[in-house]
Amino acid sequence: MLEELKERVCEGNLELARAGLVAWTGGNLSAKDDDHGVIVIKPSGLRYSEMTPKDMVVVGLDGRIVEGERGPSSDTQSHLAIYAGRDDVKSIVHTHSRYATAFAAVGREIPCCLTAIADEFGGPVPCGGYAPIGGEDIGKIVLSTIGRSPAILMAKHGVFTIGPTIAKALQAAIMVEDVAHTVAVAEQLGQLESLPQEEIDSNYDRYHNRYGTDAASLGVSR
Repeated sequence: MLEELKERVCEGNLELARAGLVAWTGGNLSAKDDDHGVIVIKPSGLRYSEMTPKDMVVVGLDGRIVEGERGPSSDTQSHLAIYAGRDDVKSIVHTHSRYATAFAAVGREIPCCLTAIADEFGGPVPCGGYAPIGGEDIGKIVLSTIGRSPAILMAKHGVFTIGPTIAKALQAAIMVEDVAHTVAVAEQLGQLESLPQEEIDSNYDRYHNRYGTDAASLGVSR
């Protein structure tokens, strides 16, 4: 079942590897199918270089394996808890990308000191508390802490990103690592200052409501 979604979820997971956001078998991406009441997620412990669409696992929203020859990711319950609490979320990514996870290792948010951070995340990238892998607790912390950001760091663990599509969840995962790298370098150069809240809100609004739109939709004559 869901052969097309399996292909897209597999390709999304492979994109994580191509972007350098995952190593060996770590990390995962899932997507939700509302019509069938299931998610498709990466299998546990499979190297990205060996992964094909047929390896993807279909899991019911109750956690029951519906289809798949392999066990689902060890983060499946975390994904399911997030989906249960956010109807707008259709895809979730989890990585241990280097620089973003370095912030998670010390339990720090990524400060909103760049317009790129304001654009994509609408403020600092939050850091949630520690929770053990394998249950719903991670998902519950994500829901209570992430706010309007599409990304969150989980203390002593890694990164979770969410989106209305696979592409948007991937975008957030790529961008959070990019800004974490920049901020980590910048901290070695001098004192950081966060943007004022009004500038954060202005940049976020511009990026989400006007950036990339065509002239006609903005009422601009050509």
